[in-house]
Amino acid sequence: MSISEDGRWTAITVSEGWTRTLVFLRDGDGPFEPVFEGEDARAVLWFSGRRLLGLTNLDAPRFRLVEVDPARPGPGAWRDVVPESEHVLISVTVTSDRLAVHHLVDACSRVSLHALDGAFERTIDLTPYSTVTALDGHHSSPALYVTTETFTRPAETVLVDGGVVERLAPPAGFDPDRYPVRQVWYASADGTPVPMFLVGRAGGDGPVVLTGYGGFSISRTPLWMPTVVPFLEAGGLVAVANLRGGGEFGEPWHRAGMRERKQNVFDDFVAAAEWLVASGLTRPARLGILGGSNGGLLVGAAMTQRPDLCGAVVCRVPLLDMVRYERFKVAELWIPEYGSAAVPEEFGWLYAYSPYHHVREGARYPAILLTAGEEDARVDPMHARKMAALLQAAGPGATVLLRIEPRAGHGQGKPVGKVVPEEADVWSFLLHTLGGPA
Repeated sequence: MSISEDGRWTAITVSEGWTRTLVFLRDGDGPFEPVFEGEDARAVLWFSGRRLLGLTNLDAPRFRLVEVDPARPGPGAWRDVVPESEHVLISVTVTSDRLAVHHLVDACSRVSLHALDGAFERTIDLTPYSTVTALDGHHSSPALYVTTETFTRPAETVLVDGGVVERLAPPAGFDPDRYPVRQVWYASADGTPVPMFLVGRAGGDGPVVLTGYGGFSISRTPLWMPTVVPFLEAGGLVAVANLRGGGEFGEPWHRAGMRERKQNVFDDFVAAAEWLVASGLTRPARLGILGGSNGGLLVGAAMTQRPDLCGAVVCRVPLLDMVRYERFKVAELWIPEYGSAAVPEEFGWLYAYSPYHHVREGARYPAILLTAGEEDARVDPMHARKMAALLQAAGPGATVLLRIEPRAGHGQGKPVGKVVPEEADVWSFLLHTLGGPA
């Protein structure tokens, strides 16, 4: 909800799943009138002083900034302030004398400064391979604050054209410069180029942990990863793949990995693992894959489709029975992303990759650690429980570990007293299973 500076106008944006929004506008004490509805697109409107601005992917899959006249608020009258470009527009902050425009460029942040009418002025310097986690200002002040993170450095806040406001320090003894970050591109099964970040060991064979997400238009960008520090210090390499289904390249990239196209996500992930092996950075026995929630589905599908792919799997708060997923907790909300087993055609999509339904008796699966929260309100812990039981029955000699955290949910807001033991278990499992430096 956003209210104009003079208190006259109120705008409300309502999300419908991950691909649509509704927008309503009220004049004074009058009724809320629909401004944006019935479109297979997103728009978010807000007031900056008396000015009504909006971010939308209507007719702009990578988003654009528009200005809206409250007296004529329909999309046909919207005026472009920052048009769509080849890069995804993430956010815009308005100060008294400029616009700060945040784009994703190959899954990394870029911030450019524009005049209030949208005219480009310049790009500000950011640390390479970083993510802007906060871009703060107010229309009544010229001050602009930018907070960034990288994979190996925690948050730093600077005042643009000023200096460092606050900088968090990495753990004592950890030197980020010893663990280079770089980006590579590889081809997926259908030839689609996919980017991947590599963090840590510069070369040579050794343990690697590959992770990804690939869903709900969520982008995997560089963020401080304190829990991987022991793995990096032990000679490990972390790979973060920017799979289809995410938001790194706009709505087309998202839709290329949802519903009937979900297999593209798994193909992208398998191709990333194959690239790591072919590049001499690891061997299947020394490769671990890790994912949570939709990422748990990802690693579950990768394991059941390619049991030979890796030596260890960490599958956290996962969706694994995709034929029945929508019957539990809030999962009906995800039907727009995955489809519904109640629809025959969509049942076919789901069954084709549902990890639980593709466990084969006698197959040699990698060692796996499944985790769940006993009181998870999003993903029912039954997914992890029944998958662990089925894997144990299918291969009695296999390493199948199940970790259920009592009095815990999906992960948000988990106290440090629970986070630390869980992360210690996860990374101890990976280090033990994958081994140390070559």
